[in-house]
Amino acid sequence: MAQYPFMKAPDPELTFNVGDPVEVYCDHEKNNQRIRGWLRGIVVQVDLKMVAVQFRTNVFLTDGWMVPDHILWYPQNSNHIRPVARKAKPALPKAE
Repeated sequence: MAQYPFMKAPDPELTFNVGDPVEVYCDHEKNNQRIRGWLRGIVVQVDLKMVAVQFRTNVFLTDGWMVPDHILWYPQNSNHIRPVARKAKPALPKAE
C-alpha cells in the first residue's frame, strides 16, 4: 500500500474494516422526521484517513442537503463514529 503523509499515526484500536457495523452521529430521517442522533450503518470503504459508512435511510449533510447514495465520510479519529456494541449471545446449555 502506498504511504500517505499524516501528522499523527492512526490509533490501531480505532481502525475500521469494510463490513463493520458502526454507529454514526448524523442528521437522518426517522418516522418521516429529520433528527440528529446516532444511526447504525455499515463501513463500505476505508483508507488511512477516512471511513465511508452507508445507511439504509436518508442522511443529510450539515448544510441540509440529502445525500443521494446514503454514504457519509468521516475521519478515522472522529468522535462522531463508533463501533456498534455487540450484544452478548446467551450461552447454550451444555449437553450432558
